[in-house]
Amino acid sequence: MTAADPVELEVGPRTVRLTSPDRVYFPAHGWTKLDLARYYLAVGDGIVRALRERPCMLHRFPSGLSGEKVHQKRLPAGAPPWVETVQVYFPRYGRTADELCVTELGAVIWAVQMATVEFHPWNSRRADVERPDEWRIDLDPMPEATFEQVRRVAAVARGVLDELGILGFPKTSGGSGLHIYVRIAPEWSFADVRRAALAFAREVERRAPRDVTTTWWRKDRDPHHVFVDFNQNARDHTIASAWSVRGVADGTVSTPFAWEELDAVEPRELTIATVPARFASTGDPHAAIDDVAHRLDTLLEWADRDGLPE
Repeated sequence: MTAADPVELEVGPRTVRLTSPDRVYFPAHGWTKLDLARYYLAVGDGIVRALRERPCMLHRFPSGLSGEKVHQKRLPAGAPPWVETVQVYFPRYGRTADELCVTELGAVIWAVQMATVEFHPWNSRRADVERPDEWRIDLDPMPEATFEQVRRVAAVARGVLDELGILGFPKTSGGSGLHIYVRIAPEWSFADVRRAALAFAREVERRAPRDVTTTWWRKDRDPHHVFVDFNQNARDHTIASAWSVRGVADGTVSTPFAWEELDAVEPRELTIATVPARFASTGDPHAAIDDVAHRLDTLLEWADRDGLPE
């Protein structure tokens, strides 16, 4: 095989042809398209669990990270017939799109063949795309906030969840923040879930006012605070999934971890080079995420109490 020859990857019952396997995607480390595909193969159970049955937007880098990034809503042309899709509607444009809907690992590797680095799924599934089954808590530090503050805010958030009897599953964002995911009963609209998320964020802010802001406009936020971003639960807002590589120079991964690791986790150390061994050793900390679907009734009562807008 010469450096430019395609390779064929056996992915369960599928054979995925990977062209330009030696194309460098992460110049700082020399990691290639084939390295990226091997990463996703290594965390296969985890990435499929995170994406399964969800509409998924793709962040594609046809020329590697040094080139243009394409936000791909519609499934790229040329997909094999076994790659599944789900149709979603975008009211602001008055248009629909058939987005990738992962049901098996082969679809993930095919997306890598199409230059996908990041996977951004909806927080609803194709059985009813208008009823979210995932509530996302995004802890987004402002420029002067430290990661120690993010850790403290995550601990406060966990305490509120515990009092509610809700199990949250944390992960790194792949950047400077943390995410906490909660499975919920798919009984509420996106607006309801966002409203519940805002009520939760306000409670975290009340308990940690020196570290937390829920101020919507970025220009009005204290640069030393951590923003609890409730808007990640709005319709068709997406963030990188668990186990998704991020399109940044160091190839960091949005990596699930156990709550017991909160004080030790170092997001910059979790990359496509290090996470496969971690996955092989400890498995997926989100493996049980689908076991329980929680309710939002109490949070919506808090929203009513606080007079939050519908």
